[in-house]
Amino acid sequence: MNSKFFNLKKEKQDRMINAALKVFATQGYRHGSTDDIVREAAVSKGLLFHYFDSKLGVYCFVYDYSTRYMKLELNSTVDKKEKDLFEVMKQIECAKMHAMRGYPYMQQFLNRSIWEETYEVLLSVEEKRNGLEETYDALAGQIDYGRLPAAVDGEKLRKMLEITSKGLMMERFQDASFQPEMLYQEICDYYDMVRQIVYR
Repeated sequence: MNSKFFNLKKEKQDRMINAALKVFATQGYRHGSTDDIVREAAVSKGLLFHYFDSKLGVYCFVYDYSTRYMKLELNSTVDKKEKDLFEVMKQIECAKMHAMRGYPYMQQFLNRSIWEETYEVLLSVEEKRNGLEETYDALAGQIDYGRLPAAVDGEKLRKMLEITSKGLMMERFQDASFQPEMLYQEICDYYDMVRQIVYR
């Protein structure tokens, strides 16, 4: 992590992090520019490059920051003893909500980063990506799919719930109605509806 950057006041740190997350989440690495980041953060380009050598440096920093932050939220929010698919999924969404209170574009950024194709980016973030995936795999591994009705494919159901939450998040950002708590409640409503259908 960038120790110099963390000497800045927290408010300025968060402005720069949130600006980078927003630009890369909405435009991707290739089309996102440092000009857009400094404009969004209301800082000078000189200040940005004082702490980060390049656009790649900014991207790698916010990726590292996001994966560390999200892993911390997941590990502190999801009950390791919980086995129920729907409860584990709700707790994962709750962890994301906690992160998005301070960093609204963090989850969108992480979602988009999965499809990033720029070679230098893929090379730079591979280790961190694997670490976050391992955390999600561990959480998925604690689910007891045997609790579901025999006719239900638990893995497919989990994937369907994940796609639903991502779709709702994209929809809320696009219609400019994003509020972390409201999104979380909406996702939980969908999960509860599916649970009722599954156990009917």
